[in-house]
Amino acid sequence: MKEIIIDDLNEQSPYESHYKRQANYYETDQMGIIHHSNYVRWFEEARMNFMEEIGFPYAKVEELGIIVPVLGVNCQFRTMVKFGDTVDVYTKITKFTGLKMNIEYRVVDHATGVIRCTGESSHAFLDKEYKPIRMKRDYPDLYEMFMNYVAVE
Repeated sequence: MKEIIIDDLNEQSPYESHYKRQANYYETDQMGIIHHSNYVRWFEEARMNFMEEIGFPYAKVEELGIIVPVLGVNCQFRTMVKFGDTVDVYTKITKFTGLKMNIEYRVVDHATGVIRCTGESSHAFLDKEYKPIRMKRDYPDLYEMFMNYVAVE
């Protein structure tokens, strides 16, 4: 299998968060590679790290009575990650409307810079009764903070 290396995708954008992750043995499948379901977990770990980095950890989200469910997630696998590999997961917000948000992920081999997978997730902002929150109106400071982290390229 030919490895995919795309130089411009290996550079961290100023809008991106960086999360370093080592692949664990329990995440492997019978073939000795990381099972595909784990990438979605890595996306979530990286997303929680991103929220922490921008000063809005998920614990604070819940304290405010906001829930941020996943509306959809997809992942495009490029090359395999194996037990013991270390990867860098780059996360960035690509769309934020105040009601919904899209996040992109890029999983890159830490040692070689080879892209292992890319993906995205979409989210909504709801209150505890599962009703949509309009961030611009209900939480203007948070709305501005998120707007400052939307990747503009």
